[in-house]
Amino acid sequence: MKVILGVSNRHVHLNKEDYQTLFGDEPMGKVKDLRQPGQFASDKFVTLKNGEKIINHVRVLGPLRNYTQVEISKTDAYTLKLDPPIRTSGDLEGSSKITIIGPKGELNLDKGCILANRHIHISPEEIKKYNLEGVKKVKVKIDGEKGGILNNVHLKVLKPSKLEMHIDTDEGNAFGVKTGDELEIIELEREE
Repeated sequence: MKVILGVSNRHVHLNKEDYQTLFGDEPMGKVKDLRQPGQFASDKFVTLKNGEKIINHVRVLGPLRNYTQVEISKTDAYTLKLDPPIRTSGDLEGSSKITIIGPKGELNLDKGCILANRHIHISPEEIKKYNLEGVKKVKVKIDGEKGGILNNVHLKVLKPSKLEMHIDTDEGNAFGVKTGDELEIIELEREE
C-alpha cells in the first residue's frame, strides 16, 4: 500500500484565548491550504523561547484548536535546550514548558511542546477500504540512496482526513525524502 509523505516543519497550534493574547483582534489569514481537510498555513508567525534560547519566525497553523501546542524537531529541541517527549498531537501531559512570543503578547506555557510521533492521517472509510481495522501502527519503507524502514508509524484515524504520512524535518533530511514523495506501507501491527 502506498502513502504520500508530508514533511512537517516546526509549527504552532493555538486555541482562541492564546491566539488573542499573541495577536489581539488581528484575523488569521490563510496563505495556503494543507493536504488535510480544513487545515492551512496561516500568515501569522511567533517566536519560541526557552531562557535565552530562541527560534524566530515559527508559523502558526490554522484553524484554531481547543488546545495550544508547539511541534518541533529534535534539532530545534537542541537549539532551545529542551527535551520534549515524542507524543501524539493533543497529548500534552508532561510535555515541555515553552514561551511563545507574538506581536501583541507572550505565553509562558507550563506544558505544550512536543516532538510529534510519526503518523499517518487516515479516515474511517480508508481504514475499511484498505482492511486496516484493528491496526495501531505500521512499518513504512523508504526507497532511495538514503532509504530505510520507519518503525512505529501510528495510524491517526480522523474524520475528515486524507491519507498522508507525517514526519518531521530531521527524519525527512535523514532519509532524503520530501513532501509529495510516495512511500510504501510494508507491515501492519494489529491490536491483540
